[in-house]
Amino acid sequence: MGTALPREWLGLQQFPAASQTKLFELLGKLKQENVNTLTILVMGKGGVGKSSTINSLIGEQVVRVTAFQSEGLRPVMVSRSWAGFTLNVIDTPGLVEAGYVNHQALELIKGFLLNKTIDVLLYVDRLDAYRVDDLDKQIIRAITNSFGKEIWRKSLLVLTHAQLCPPDGLNYDVFSSKRSEGVLKAIRMGARIRKKDFEDSAIPVVLVENSGRCNKNDSDEKILPNGDAWIPNLVKAITSVATNKSQAIVVSKKLVDGSDSNDRGKMLIPVILGLQWLVLKWIQGAIKKDIATGNGPL
Repeated sequence: MGTALPREWLGLQQFPAASQTKLFELLGKLKQENVNTLTILVMGKGGVGKSSTINSLIGEQVVRVTAFQSEGLRPVMVSRSWAGFTLNVIDTPGLVEAGYVNHQALELIKGFLLNKTIDVLLYVDRLDAYRVDDLDKQIIRAITNSFGKEIWRKSLLVLTHAQLCPPDGLNYDVFSSKRSEGVLKAIRMGARIRKKDFEDSAIPVVLVENSGRCNKNDSDEKILPNGDAWIPNLVKAITSVATNKSQAIVVSKKLVDGSDSNDRGKMLIPVILGLQWLVLKWIQGAIKKDIATGNGPL
């Protein structure tokens, strides 16, 4: 049974004219870079706005979002096409269950992604969450263990609920910068990334406000308190990550089965056996020496 053709990206026409101009320019840039298909994986905790961000990005209600209702239990892929370009966006269940990392959800996600290529990872959290704790690092570590450290070279941090007044009289840009750095630090620690490892590919940060209370500028574009039109900013950051020098992540059966770590273990077996052989030879040599000098057992 063949794969269904993606629907036409009609949502592009729903954006304000100013946003459309910017979006068409960015999509044109992708095509110039020979990027005709782009697959975006969206991950994060539940209730942070993953599905709402996808709806905002597509310009249509493609993923159901209902207040007081739990998230979908399985990943969902939405595909749209425009002028020979295909966009695939994958919504995923939340990665936390009862205060712990939901490894079952991660296994479902990996199975769903089998034989697919991840061009961009959107890691979503909230701007108005003021703390970063050990659970955040555990989530990052679980994602890293599932897809490899290199996935963070193809990632973008999205902070939702960005239409806010910062606490303690802080400037908006100062507050968002501090919150961003806190989450980025959790990513570095959870993924065990040294700063110098990713000096040439820092993870971009985009602020997002999906609710209807988001302010608009004179061009009818949704803007943040600092005046930024965030939807074009999000697409620009996605374009930048998609076209950076790092390789996209191919989700192979080997990756899904976790065979990579097993293979690394197998590679160590000859080394261990070699060390055992050397130790045995040393012991045998020592015994022979003792016998030759008369120090051996009677």
